[in-house]
Amino acid sequence: MDRFALLAQLKARPGKERDVEEFLVSARPLVLQEIGTTSWYAVMFDSSRYGIFDTFPDQTGRDAHVHGEIARLLFARAEELFAEPPLIQMLDVLASKA
Repeated sequence: MDRFALLAQLKARPGKERDVEEFLVSARPLVLQEIGTTSWYAVMFDSSRYGIFDTFPDQTGRDAHVHGEIARLLFARAEELFAEPPLIQMLDVLASKA
């Protein structure tokens, strides 16, 4: 069972919603290369709020993801795409169904 997770909450700048969606979709090929990331979801909460939810079997996998290419690109474009800084939460998984 994956024991670690990450939730990134993102609020798009007005007029940048489509760009945020395109960014999130474009990140999928990068995450497919991450051996330590078990699951990865890009989601839309409402018309301007988005999120990324990932799970990892161990802290090493989560650390690799946090310091990886997707995170670098996310923060490089944060000012352009987001109305506020991304909110990143490190989570512990208590139970799951795979």
